Amino acid sequence: MSYRSLFLSLIKRRNSGLINSSYHHHRSARFFSSDAVSSDYVEETPNSAEGDDDDLRSRILRLRLPKRSATNVLQKWVLQGNSIPVSQLRDISKELRDSQRYKHALELSEWMVSHEEYKLSDSDYADRIDLMNKVFGIDAAERYFEALPLSAKTCETYTALLHCYAGAKMTEKAEELYERIKDSNLPFDALTYNEMMTLYMSVGQVEKVPSVIEDLKQQKVTPDIFTFNLWISSCAASLDIDEVRRILEEMRNSADSDESWIRYLNLANVYFTAGHLDRASSNSLVETEKKITQSQWITYDLLIILYGGLGNKDKLDMIWNSLRRTKQKMISRNYICIISAYLILGHAKEAGEVIDQWKQATTPDFDTLACKRIMVAFTGLGLDEAANNLNMILTEKNLNPENN
Repeated sequence: MSYRSLFLSLIKRRNSGLINSSYHHHRSARFFSSDAVSSDYVEETPNSAEGDDDDLRSRILRLRLPKRSATNVLQKWVLQGNSIPVSQLRDISKELRDSQRYKHALELSEWMVSHEEYKLSDSDYADRIDLMNKVFGIDAAERYFEALPLSAKTCETYTALLHCYAGAKMTEKAEELYERIKDSNLPFDALTYNEMMTLYMSVGQVEKVPSVIEDLKQQKVTPDIFTFNLWISSCAASLDIDEVRRILEEMRNSADSDESWIRYLNLANVYFTAGHLDRASSNSLVETEKKITQSQWITYDLLIILYGGLGNKDKLDMIWNSLRRTKQKMISRNYICIISAYLILGHAKEAGEVIDQWKQATTPDFDTLACKRIMVAFTGLGLDEAANNLNMILTEKNLNPENN
């Protein structure tokens, strides 16, 4: 299993049940969705009786198969004397893309291009590149970008094409475009650099991530929490824990740190303090039937840290369920990480369930001393309630670490 399938398991919509959770607070949300166009897609919205919900959105959403034409629906709507505001086209297009109906979304985009009354924004051009890639392939997306006028080659369109290359793991193409990006003197944001780091993680070239971070800093671009998470994951994958701690300290001192960042940092500190993760772990690499190594599992744990820090319990549940479905036996670190996340978010019941799962695991045996380290770490970070909750759970289960 590749780094991309591990690290982006919450970004891609997969049958494993992990749903799209990308950079929801960032404009990058439009890029992170399934890479395939279903040839037999059936719209889940039930058919409405003729005349019911007879607006433009409903007419387009009632189209069942990609071969049916959204353009015909638009033409008929206009012939009936209706107007189509650009904001409505954008809203419907977003809904179509969220439903993986890329061909219909591209038809709406083509309608905007072919009607002069619509002025395309930078985001509209970027969406077209993404849709071209999904419907016709990477070559079509590339040709479209290169044919754009200079005024339309913006931060958004460059990043959209970079995302296409990253998704296809076309490292050489991505690096060539990245050099053009650096030479363009355009004001790129963290998303562009995150794309390059994600690519390097996906192809196992974690050693290249620090150079992207250096580029970001030289351009005085403000990193977001996902930048830090990718950076930390690359160091953890290399078992460079000293660097992880240094990054965490840099995060703590960031002027942009908010409550979610602090929670992330607290959880990360508990993880690295209680988990006793160090370079010795590299001597015990274990591969599963799915080729997951111990260093890659660190990335999975860091996803738990990220979404725990952001307060997203649903994503925690999904990651943990996915982790349990793998063939590899989990180690104490994995249990420590998820227990810590649940406790920090105040979900003592779920933490207790994980402890029961840990007790029932064939390996390793339940580690009461590790739980004691968690409580010490919680107390040291001022998370007294989490420490008390863990102590109560262990006492109820006759596993009080004070007796060991």
